Amino acid sequence: MKTVDIADSGRKTSGRPRALRMPGGLSVRLDPRALVVVVLLVVAALAASVVLIGTGDFPISSGDVVRTLLGDGNAGQEFIVNELRLPRVLVGLLVGASLGLGGALFQAVSRNPLGSPDVLGLGQGATAGALVMIVLFSGSAAQVTLGALVGGLVTGALIYLLAWQRGVHGYRLVLVGIGVSAVATAVNGYLLTKADFVDAARAVVWMTGTLDGRDWKQVWPLLALAGVLVPLVLANARGLRMMEMGDDVSHALGVRVERVRLLLMVAAVLLTAAATAAAGPVSFVALTAPQLARRLTRSPGPNLVPSLCMGAALLVTADWASQRLFGDGQLPVGVVTGVLGGVYLLWLLVTERKAGRI
Repeated sequence: MKTVDIADSGRKTSGRPRALRMPGGLSVRLDPRALVVVVLLVVAALAASVVLIGTGDFPISSGDVVRTLLGDGNAGQEFIVNELRLPRVLVGLLVGASLGLGGALFQAVSRNPLGSPDVLGLGQGATAGALVMIVLFSGSAAQVTLGALVGGLVTGALIYLLAWQRGVHGYRLVLVGIGVSAVATAVNGYLLTKADFVDAARAVVWMTGTLDGRDWKQVWPLLALAGVLVPLVLANARGLRMMEMGDDVSHALGVRVERVRLLLMVAAVLLTAAATAAAGPVSFVALTAPQLARRLTRSPGPNLVPSLCMGAALLVTADWASQRLFGDGQLPVGVVTGVLGGVYLLWLLVTERKAGRI
């Protein structure tokens, strides 16, 4: 019988964890507090999405946005909502969800709160792939997306191979990732020095992380990938939760540790690379979303579904802030997440140092 957790229920919080039997021998174990957190995060993400769709040079009230989404708007509202703004918001939700889930997976596998794609260098690797297509080949948007995806996958494979030594230890994974990130950053700087003015400007905008100009062409690949990877990850949530107790204990409980670890790392790399390919390297969502979800659920486990929902809510809220809180100028969403995430990273480092873990 397989078990899928909304959150690790090893610690009792506001209610007893409950197991729901599903057809086919599947059991879904629910923590009441985690379930409430997930519902509230979904509501917050949807509310922020409605407000964001109504934001712009042609403002639309939230009520009109909802009516238009339900097919009851006028022709002008339907064009603005369905063709111009809805795809951008959907990309934001999918990118945020992918980064949140990918970050939770990396932190759980490494057993380290700093084990996120931002620190491990996956974003820098994806950026290197995109810059190769922009600077060396003057590639189209589709080619840049493909380059970012390939760059993220190659970087993830390189980190895993370099960190492998009779298994993958958490701190070794983080340290190798930091080294690979430094190399990728240097490669990116070199590529920018070789670019002409137009390509360099285009590359800098992409490297900032932005949702501007996103349309349905970015929505469908992300949605298809999430439709495959999210169920795959949740089906292996029980093994991931047991792996946090150590490899020896996991082996004793029947978990095929290296198989599960490799499968989940590949899924995390794909989620992160696809999100970076769609919106550029949006900083720190993958780092902060799992930690915030853990603090809300008060659960010590991987918190996969809460992290996914937190990432989606964070990114669309940050996108709204980038459009509304800086006067007439609009900032790329990556700037907002970078500032907030940088402050959070400093706080996390101080906390980990005081606890004697670093």
